[in-house]
Amino acid sequence: MKINPEKFRVKPDEKIDLRKWPTRVKACYRSKEHYQELLGAQVAELSELQDRLYADDRYALLLIFQAMDAAGKDGAIKHVMSGINPQGCQVYSFKHPSPEELDHDFLWRTTRNLPERGRIGIFNRSYYEEVLIVRVHPSILESQRIPGADGDVWEKRYDSIRGLERHLHRNGTRVLKFFLHLSKEEQRKRFLARIDEPEKNWKFSLADIEERKFWKQYMKAYETCLAATGTRHAPWHVVPADDKPNARLVISSILLDAMRRLKMFYPKPGAKRRGELLKIRKLLAK
Repeated sequence: MKINPEKFRVKPDEKIDLRKWPTRVKACYRSKEHYQELLGAQVAELSELQDRLYADDRYALLLIFQAMDAAGKDGAIKHVMSGINPQGCQVYSFKHPSPEELDHDFLWRTTRNLPERGRIGIFNRSYYEEVLIVRVHPSILESQRIPGADGDVWEKRYDSIRGLERHLHRNGTRVLKFFLHLSKEEQRKRFLARIDEPEKNWKFSLADIEERKFWKQYMKAYETCLAATGTRHAPWHVVPADDKPNARLVISSILLDAMRRLKMFYPKPGAKRRGELLKIRKLLAK
């Protein structure tokens, strides 16, 4: 079953009602073995394209993952990027900002870690937290000591984000954004598994349960955010996340589609360089 990335892409200026976006769709795989076969083929192609990305040295990729707790962000990154050369990939997880980070603008701590040309950068959570958790919990905004933080602070932040992503695109960084859309019931089941399975206990805290109480507020914040910041040059993708293997296949398909469109090439040596290589070859052949 071929995956069409357009099916999961938020259209620019589209009004979002997440109740109408499924958290589970028909699986692209028939069995565990078939899933592993499909993902393996995609991972192999991603590895080759990453090599070409590095050699071409004109583009960078920034992958942004946002989701509710237990949606599978870590697992998606681990499995989809399993064939990527670690030297060409950087993963950053952004949690509660430090005092130093709070003394800067909200984009500062993430822009320091943007990928250079030829590399893939992955943000496990990102500057979008500043229009999601901060919007759900206004007391966080108060602690940031922003002068003139009034009612339109969110639209101002959306504008800053759109400006940043437009700037990145103009300079060769392609931004792909993934919202892993998890149902509240599936989150409940995964939380229970984190309690019942000892090897998963470390993943769970009471704070996770507290955040569940704000589910409706988070969904509203996500709906507004996706609609305000989904653009042609930096699109959002709403990935049904109740089925983890299927979500990984969807993410890898979207990533492959974006990388194929870049038309990357291995550099061709000029006459002078070719001559140098032939000389070196003669020396090695002796």
